[in-house]
Amino acid sequence: MKQYFVQTFGCQMNVHDSRRIEEVLRRSGYREATEPALADLLIVNTCSVREKAEHKLMSLLGTFRPYKEAQRGMVLAVAGCVAQQEGERLLKKAPFVDIILGPDNIPELPALIREVEQGAPPITRTVFDMDDPQFLKAKPHPGRREVTAYVTVMKGCDERCTFCIVPHTRGSERYRPADEIVGEIRDLVAGGVREVTLLGQTVNSWHEPGAPSEAAKLQPKTAPSTSQFAELLRRIAREVPDLSRLRYTSPHPRHITPELVAAHAELELLPAHVHLPVQSGSDRVLRRMARRYTAADYVARTDALKEAREGLTLSTDFIVGFPGETDADFERTLELVRRVGFVAAFAFKYSPRPYTPALKLGDEVSEEVKDRRLSRLFALIESQQRAHLESWVAKDVEVLVEGRSPGDTGRFSGRTERNEIVHLIAPEGYDPTGELVAVTIDEPFRHSLSGYMTGAEGRRERGRRTRLSLVDAGGAA
Repeated sequence: MKQYFVQTFGCQMNVHDSRRIEEVLRRSGYREATEPALADLLIVNTCSVREKAEHKLMSLLGTFRPYKEAQRGMVLAVAGCVAQQEGERLLKKAPFVDIILGPDNIPELPALIREVEQGAPPITRTVFDMDDPQFLKAKPHPGRREVTAYVTVMKGCDERCTFCIVPHTRGSERYRPADEIVGEIRDLVAGGVREVTLLGQTVNSWHEPGAPSEAAKLQPKTAPSTSQFAELLRRIAREVPDLSRLRYTSPHPRHITPELVAAHAELELLPAHVHLPVQSGSDRVLRRMARRYTAADYVARTDALKEAREGLTLSTDFIVGFPGETDADFERTLELVRRVGFVAAFAFKYSPRPYTPALKLGDEVSEEVKDRRLSRLFALIESQQRAHLESWVAKDVEVLVEGRSPGDTGRFSGRTERNEIVHLIAPEGYDPTGELVAVTIDEPFRHSLSGYMTGAEGRRERGRRTRLSLVDAGGAA
């Protein structure tokens, strides 16, 4: 039986796509290799949101090249957004690659592999499925105990932010029928999944395909659209009662509608956390980014979410050093961080992306200034995160346990409804994976929490020993 090895980097959408690639290959008789040197097929699934991702790809291809040269008949494929972005040009940079595969062409992979194995020259397949959108269905994996899963509800993006390459690599928005979405979630839950995250480039712009909201068409472009997405959340809650949690990512602030806010108040299934990208706290920069909301709009919508759901936490995305960003603009970003009270954020220095309007803006910010601003932003966010985590010491939280913590720690890990990561001690011999359990927090780590299942015998003594091993091991704490 032939073996495959998939290397993934990038966003949650890429993780989801890699799982679909694996499912397509398993149906064709492949099994997963434990390391790339043992594989008959090597696949790199890529992201193109930032320039470093392309550098990482070329570095990884350099690492994989000796495997291909040493093993006759090995097939090397590049999938994902860099594949879609570069197409044939990537073959000129790395002529030893056999297949260039766009995100919409994953179902064709087995046929493309057969062509290469029969002597075909390198193949590029990067065609959007605009006329007949296809969404690969996630299925329970019989060999894995999966507690969480991703389900795609839409793909592509119509927002056209000036810094973003996604419309070029993923195309315009296409929406998946609600019946398919609900059916897939029902199957996953029947297979043991307890938490589902709905995926989409602007996930909360979802509507039933073929029936766009007329109200949305009539509203000014700066106003949020009427939300069919909120009704989708309600339908999932009604029709899949055994699902424990329902998350979604990444929403656009423009589509945080009153209906969606009301859903957060009404549906216990929705956790008390929203990741809502803002990118900047300066209205002038937001206009240059074509984000189509102001800082005040963003604050009003996050305030509404927090009012609707007690204890709701927020995380976000920032771009630092966007063309023309001044010191005053950056100070407004810091003001927004304090005003909203973010407990986590992904923040990056602006990097020019091909095919984006921002390339024409000029007025580049120096790398030195970008570095300084990014450091200040991280310092502020980490101070808020630290205070937030410390506030949970000696309190009880509910954790959905996802499995064992990384490393030989003896702990399990999971997340609270506010999305805090918790490394917990379970009673001796008991595996709580897949369960919602009560955990008493005893210590904050840098980006997570330590705790023990309430009532566990010997919890404090074992907890001290495990904390030492976690800290000594590095990353988990």
